[in-house]
Amino acid sequence: MPRSEIDSTRATAHLPGLDIEIVHYHAPDGLTEQVSINLTATPSFEAFARSIDVWNPFAFWAEAMRLAWFPWVEATRTMMRTPGLLPSLPNARPEPPGPPPRPYLIRETD
Repeated sequence: MPRSEIDSTRATAHLPGLDIEIVHYHAPDGLTEQVSINLTATPSFEAFARSIDVWNPFAFWAEAMRLAWFPWVEATRTMMRTPGLLPSLPNARPEPPGPPPRPYLIRETD
């Protein structure tokens, strides 16, 4: 399939010594899609790994998760503060009394 017929979304990040490219392809027929993650380390992955050893991986992960969730948390906080923004549920109507439940019939067999 020619490259021009494929719909793609591309995201790139440039870190010290590491370039990350994520490409999401959609075929025109809508039946197939592909995600590709490309990592390019300069000068090498070994040198990049040595530089990561200096960082605190837990602090890095916590900050990454905070940045990923921040828009959702702020949107929820804003919606909770604005009373007219959320649709309210309809008031429940009491159910009319119906016939009492029928007792179960238990039979003993020999």
